[in-house]
Amino acid sequence: MPFRGQGLNRALFAAFTILTLAIAASAQQPDGPQIDPPPPVARPAAPPRAPGQKLTVPAGTRLAVVLENGISTRSARAGDSLYFHTAFPVTQNNQIVIPVGSYLRGSLLESKRPGRIKGKGEFRLRLESLILPNGYTVDLLAAPRSADTGGKETTDPEGKVSGSGGKGKDVGTVATTTVTGAGIGAIAGGGKGAGIGAGIGGLAGLGAVLLTRGPEAELPRGTTLDIVIERDLTLDSSYVQFSNTGHAQPITPPPARQQ
Repeated sequence: MPFRGQGLNRALFAAFTILTLAIAASAQQPDGPQIDPPPPVARPAAPPRAPGQKLTVPAGTRLAVVLENGISTRSARAGDSLYFHTAFPVTQNNQIVIPVGSYLRGSLLESKRPGRIKGKGEFRLRLESLILPNGYTVDLLAAPRSADTGGKETTDPEGKVSGSGGKGKDVGTVATTTVTGAGIGAIAGGGKGAGIGAGIGGLAGLGAVLLTRGPEAELPRGTTLDIVIERDLTLDSSYVQFSNTGHAQPITPPPARQQ
């Protein structure tokens, strides 16, 4: 009898074990097809870049830049954004610190259209940030000193670009209409008619001047500017690729301007 009791106990234990495993297996089975994506695998965070040596590009350094979007006092407004890229690298201690193809962003501070009697078209701009080709961005303070516009625009140390005056053109308009009026008057009524015609022609020329603005100040897309850094520019050497001179970008030449 003791032997038979031990066998029964072993049988019950084996049955209990099988039942427990079956219940565990059924609990692990999904109720249906899985439609949810597996949870994303967390990527290890990139180690922070160790700060490098500070490099200073001194105030007074010149940059050759190319304008990406044209400017004209005909439509420009204060606050408009301006975009440039560098056309020549800047070196320091025989190493590249600002490569070709770096981007610059600026803005228009003011814009004034030319008057109908006197005055020139003028706008003033400022460059405010520098972006290296690898994305490293720093604040900048710079202004143009000269611009190859294809016209007669001039610049001053405060970043103001002025168009050519229209006084000579206005005088020519009045003179031309005066002569034309005098000729018509002479044909119609001799010397007296010539005087009357000249007066009428002069008034017509003056009216044309009063209705016409002077030349706009313009910097077409593709204009090359020489800008000057007005405040020391500090760079982190760990972000500067000293061995990369950059890649020159195609330059769209400014359209031919009528003189």
